[in-house]
Amino acid sequence: MSTSSPARPRPAGERRLPGVPGRLLPHPVLRLLRRPLPRLLPRSSPRPLLRVLGGLAVLAAVASSAACGAGPGGVATATVSPEPGAPVRPGGTTTTPGRATTGGPAAATPGASAASARPDELAATARPTGTAPVEVERDRGEPTLVTGVRTGRHDGFDRVVVDVKGGLPGYTVRWVDELQQDGSGKPLALRGHPCLYVLLTPAEAHTEDGAPTWTGTPIDQPLGNVTGILKAGDFEGRVSIGIVAASKTPFRVREYTRPDRLVIDVAH
Repeated sequence: MSTSSPARPRPAGERRLPGVPGRLLPHPVLRLLRRPLPRLLPRSSPRPLLRVLGGLAVLAAVASSAACGAGPGGVATATVSPEPGAPVRPGGTTTTPGRATTGGPAAATPGASAASARPDELAATARPTGTAPVEVERDRGEPTLVTGVRTGRHDGFDRVVVDVKGGLPGYTVRWVDELQQDGSGKPLALRGHPCLYVLLTPAEAHTEDGAPTWTGTPIDQPLGNVTGILKAGDFEGRVSIGIVAASKTPFRVREYTRPDRLVIDVAH
């Protein structure tokens, strides 16, 4: 016969622990379980945190946009384009806007001066586009010596090369309707054609003994626009050249050295 001990009365506030027979939770532990958990952060803490996270996001976006325009090594780079239509001034002071440039001229088609053309005169170049006068001033002591004038036909233009010795002089190149002989003022026959007037200064076309170094240039083979080359003067340090043409077209002036030359391209 078995006997069981009478059940112990449960004190107020105690609770049996689930799954563990005979174990009761004292009322102080029960009170702790019933309390709400303490807040880990104050109520106002999310706003400053969001501000910090937002600031970091902005800095990341700025850094990303800066990297898009950066060159090697992360350094920002920029490309500056030259101003369109800016004049190129060849070795002197251009006092009148024109088309004076420096560079290699255009491929020659078979013509009068193809055999005498120098290698740097045969490089391809564009057709002239301007008709404005060109004036280049140079301060020189001794005058330049003009030794000859050559012509040749190229793709899109005729070429007139003035060979000089002793450095490049100043020059003026412009279209005129009349041409006069320097010194005498006698009109030269243009037969109604326009003339590209070329004035070289200081320059001479004769030796110290007075022997001429250039008297004129005949056109042996027809060109596209140029019909004649006239010597208009060799007087008081001025050499005048007349490039007679069938029509007034754009022209270009270029300078070359080694040897010294003035190259004038007349469009056709």
